[in-house]
Amino acid sequence: MSPVEGPTHASAPTALSAPVSAAYSYCEAVTGSQARNFAYGIRLLPTDKRQAMSALYAFSRRVDDIGDGTLAPDAKLARLEETRALLGRIRAEEIDEDDTDPVAVALAHAARRFPIPLGGLDELIDGVLMDVRGETYETWDDLKVYCRCVAGAIGRLSLGVFGTTAGARDADRAGEYADTLGLALQLTNILRDVREDAGNGRTYLPAEDLAKFGCSEGFHSDRAPEGSDFAGLVHHEVRRARALFVEGYRLLPMLDRRSGACVAAMAGIYRRLLDRIEREPEAVLRGRVSLPPHEKAYVAVRGLSGLDARTISRQSTRRRI
Repeated sequence: MSPVEGPTHASAPTALSAPVSAAYSYCEAVTGSQARNFAYGIRLLPTDKRQAMSALYAFSRRVDDIGDGTLAPDAKLARLEETRALLGRIRAEEIDEDDTDPVAVALAHAARRFPIPLGGLDELIDGVLMDVRGETYETWDDLKVYCRCVAGAIGRLSLGVFGTTAGARDADRAGEYADTLGLALQLTNILRDVREDAGNGRTYLPAEDLAKFGCSEGFHSDRAPEGSDFAGLVHHEVRRARALFVEGYRLLPMLDRRSGACVAAMAGIYRRLLDRIEREPEAVLRGRVSLPPHEKAYVAVRGLSGLDARTISRQSTRRRI
């Protein structure tokens, strides 16, 4: 059996073998059923990039599911190390196209198609290990370490698929901006899921922020802790997330039109979630805040039109003057 075959770069695509095509189809099905916001964004990509992003998501989902599952901690640690070993085999090009693991087949092929920095998936595993060990975070700087593992790394992995356009200004900082945008998305996730995470025994918001706003006892009901300034806490974190979005959006003008549209759509959905959370902070204690399909469609149209990328480009230019 030979290793997974595929083109060495995205500009020279070839027909996929039946096993590789089936592996990508499996990953796209996982993405469509498990990550609606993500799937909505990557629909804007050309086929080869959409397939690669689906493979990245499916592998990442497997890692997340181990961390969020019901296994005992020791069993989770063992499963995560097995997954890391699988990643090592993918990196070493030891996966055959008729391997029984479709996620491994698809990711191995994607890594041959695009310069994906697979070490980012090692970082994701490190982040999920932090969850399994029950780590908490005293300061924002502490939480940033976690966010960079579970989300910033995904931004950098995605950039390996997207690439940057020739001659893009400040392209050497693209990885930094992708990382920062990942932090913005993750902090939005943390705000959205604060009640769900509390139910699973997890607290992500920095302990010093919780203490400052009287929320140290946690979020175990649909009401804010007695005597707390929960709205103040949420608005504090929203401002932090907005600053991260502003910085991370500098990535958009560096991407080609469809990759930029994908990033703008996904980031735009989360920015609108942030708007909703800011308007009604206690809504996150009553259930998951989400956007209706028509609003997601509007965000996608804005991204595809290039409006967000042009706006950010103008803002960046003004900052340099």
